[in-house]
Amino acid sequence: MLLSNLAKSPSIDRLITLKRPVPSRTSTSAIAMDQLMDCFVKGAAGSLNPAANYDYLSYLFADISQHAAGRRYFVSRQAYDSVIPITKLTVFTEHSSHIRRAGIARTIKNCAFEVSSHTMLMDENGVNLLPYILLPLAGSEEFPEDEMMEMLPDLQLLPPDKERELDPEIMITHLETLLLFTTTREGRELMRKVKVYPVVRECHLHVENEEVRDACDRVVQMLVRDEPDEEKEPKVKEVDEDEEVREIF
Repeated sequence: MLLSNLAKSPSIDRLITLKRPVPSRTSTSAIAMDQLMDCFVKGAAGSLNPAANYDYLSYLFADISQHAAGRRYFVSRQAYDSVIPITKLTVFTEHSSHIRRAGIARTIKNCAFEVSSHTMLMDENGVNLLPYILLPLAGSEEFPEDEMMEMLPDLQLLPPDKERELDPEIMITHLETLLLFTTTREGRELMRKVKVYPVVRECHLHVENEEVRDACDRVVQMLVRDEPDEEKEPKVKEVDEDEEVREIF
């Protein structure tokens, strides 16, 4: 928790390049961020310390990903293990810990401000973020066969006891991530192809929170709209190098 509080400082991005002795039991990297990531992943089940779960590191990751250097870290393959860091975090979008779910949802959303990484982030052979964003928004509803068969495999034939995320703020964060992915035509077309709309539609129908419904509406409007001529389509501006991510659009 102390680290997550310290992350409010603008100088926290120094952590990304900080080096320290290798803690052999936790990580094989000398980079502090790599060590914290490995600690977060391995410590989730209490294997590192039965008295600690390291959940609050997710808030640290969310704050670091507000900085351009932090976002680049999470979406870049690391030399020590050849893994893109954000892929280590996606599994926690449906974790039992509310702290982990909230922090990771914010981290994913911040990384989605890297427009140049959208293709890699959504590609099923890349980071494959979409299932981990959509599953928390999905309940046990059944879909018409023509819709279901075009959905991502993880979204097909969900069990009858599948529960939707209960925290409206986390749901809104995931919906805002989807909205960021609609800022390019390629992103919108991919999301239409894998039937993101039906999942968002059912979320809107079954969740009574008005802010969640408003967020659903914003995503739907981008997915169902007519596409402009490519020559006239406005270019998407990425977040400036020194600009922190705080609000969507």
